[in-house]
Amino acid sequence: MKKNYKIYADCANCASQMEVEANKTDGVKNAVVNFMTLKMQVEFEDGVEPKEVMERVRENCKKIEDDCEIYLK
Repeated sequence: MKKNYKIYADCANCASQMEVEANKTDGVKNAVVNFMTLKMQVEFEDGVEPKEVMERVRENCKKIEDDCEIYLK
């Protein structure tokens, strides 16, 4: 399953770090961040609950970039 999320990041480097952290999170098969559109596309592993995984993604990203945000639907 793939889902798109609106994000906030100050700069392209922040967005890149968010992508790295998202891809390290258990339950994420692949994540791509586009700084120009401020969106993150996440492909989830089979059998996971996207909302729970995205809460962990957000926590992991905030450890790296305190002022970043992922708007969960």
